Amino acid sequence: MTEVESKVVAIRNSAELVFNALSDFRNFNGLVNMVPEGQMTDWQADENTCHFKVKGFDVGLKFVEKEPHKTLKLTGDGKIPFEFFFWIQLKEVAPYDVRMKLTLHADLNFMMKMMLKGKLQDGIDQMADQIAKAFSR
Repeated sequence: MTEVESKVVAIRNSAELVFNALSDFRNFNGLVNMVPEGQMTDWQADENTCHFKVKGFDVGLKFVEKEPHKTLKLTGDGKIPFEFFFWIQLKEVAPYDVRMKLTLHADLNFMMKMMLKGKLQDGIDQMADQIAKAFSR
């Protein structure tokens, strides 16, 4: 498994609020509108699963573990070309001061790992920054 960890980011909010928002895929509906036109279509979500198309490919995600206010673990749901697990870890260090780290574990072959590792690192760091920005007061 290839592991990619984001930098640790600070969020000026409560771990409970951040966890509750991120632990329900229905809360992501607004994010779909922020993706450039045509890149993501056919968004469907319930609390624990979501399905959509990216450039014509079917993609699905599901939560496999939720530890309230601390950890969310997701994996693929459906036709995903490789197995992966994605973790969101939260640690409240003081009231309204949360640290968050994202971790991706992906079963990539050597060639895919060489081609994608840098892009995955950049992407996961940008995602962490965007989540921190969205939830900070």
